[in-house]
Amino acid sequence: MRTSLTALLPLVMLAACSQAPVQPTSAPASTPVPAHPLVKIETNYGDITVQLDGTRAPLTVAAFLKHAEAHEYDNTSFYRIVPGFVIQAGDFSADYKPLPEGKTIPNESGNGLSNLRGTIALAREADPHTGSYVFYLNLADNCKLDPRPDRWGYAVFGQVVQGLDVMDKIAAVPTHALTTEHQDEFTDAPVTPVTIEKVVVLSADAPVQP
Repeated sequence: MRTSLTALLPLVMLAACSQAPVQPTSAPASTPVPAHPLVKIETNYGDITVQLDGTRAPLTVAAFLKHAEAHEYDNTSFYRIVPGFVIQAGDFSADYKPLPEGKTIPNESGNGLSNLRGTIALAREADPHTGSYVFYLNLADNCKLDPRPDRWGYAVFGQVVQGLDVMDKIAAVPTHALTTEHQDEFTDAPVTPVTIEKVVVLSADAPVQP
């Protein structure tokens, strides 16, 4: 099954998010993870630079960096655009061919990071530990995606530090329903492709951006 946020879409309210409580989530990564690496997402609409938080989300950041350095995000797409909610990418090529399923990651949503506007987070299925390499950028303060005492949330693992205007430009692309030759159905697909040309690690560990 492909990762998605569809099930939670009706629950999202555009309200200020309170700081998510810090909860134990997972074991530390087996190898050292940079604390605050900078990554540039180059798209056909412009570049988005994200600072990842390897301290709060070490497993998620390690996996994202691994996929980026292996060029697995190159020539993929932001295939799901929901204005006022998220833009999502990671598991389909620019021409909507599904990519191989990746190794899943333990859910790190209890790390104190909230799904605020401009954050990057890991998509997943209903099972909390099904996130892999599919990610989304929050277009608004999506508080309902944060964890609560009675359920897991969606793990935030970084923040856009440059290119919010590009994120918003992508969010404004008209969408339509699309069914591909691979029988995948998209209800929020961009009418004109939004291609991730490549994802580049700019710095293994950079000073925290304001």
